[in-house]
Amino acid sequence: MSWPDMAATTLENEYVRLRPIARDDHASLHAIAMDPEIWRYTVYRIETDADFDAFFEGVLCEHLAGRRVVFHITDKRSGRAAGSRSFCNLAEAEGRLEIGKAWLGRDFQGRGVNRWVDYLLMEHAFERMEVERVEFKTHVLNQQARRALRNIGATEEGILRSYDPMPGGSRRDVVFFSVLRAEWPSVKQQLACGSKASAYLDAPGRTH
Repeated sequence: MSWPDMAATTLENEYVRLRPIARDDHASLHAIAMDPEIWRYTVYRIETDADFDAFFEGVLCEHLAGRRVVFHITDKRSGRAAGSRSFCNLAEAEGRLEIGKAWLGRDFQGRGVNRWVDYLLMEHAFERMEVERVEFKTHVLNQQARRALRNIGATEEGILRSYDPMPGGSRRDVVFFSVLRAEWPSVKQQLACGSKASAYLDAPGRTH
């Protein structure tokens, strides 16, 4: 079974549910996406209904084509849609993938949602898909996201300058982080431990 097939499954614990995105998710995600602060550090700008429509169609097309596996996130404590995250840049032959294309509604930031989403995605990647390396990246200016990734045990590897274009014509520098298979047991423990994870800050537009 290929990685996209293995990845496209429902993952959940008592806090969050992740399931493959569907066309019916348009309304629930639109309701929390019209906040410009969410997109501050991303390569997207969602300011109008038309912006979101185009964004959602692009996401859904990439998911259906198998270019990435896009998850709809539900906060189980409220029963509401919280945002989205993806397995992307799947390099199965090299044993690596990225967890990215991430965004979270403002109401769900700072509540540990990011922590549990990362936990479930990395658990699935390392323990079921047998990935060797999981990557993350974020805007060099997003200090909150950089702290968050360090706090879960990801290693900051370096900055790639002028990596990709931003809305408005500028380009951003991005910072890469990674977790390796050998590091996953300690990272898993750190993510699962409430006291250690209290420093983990949910960040808007954390990756991509």
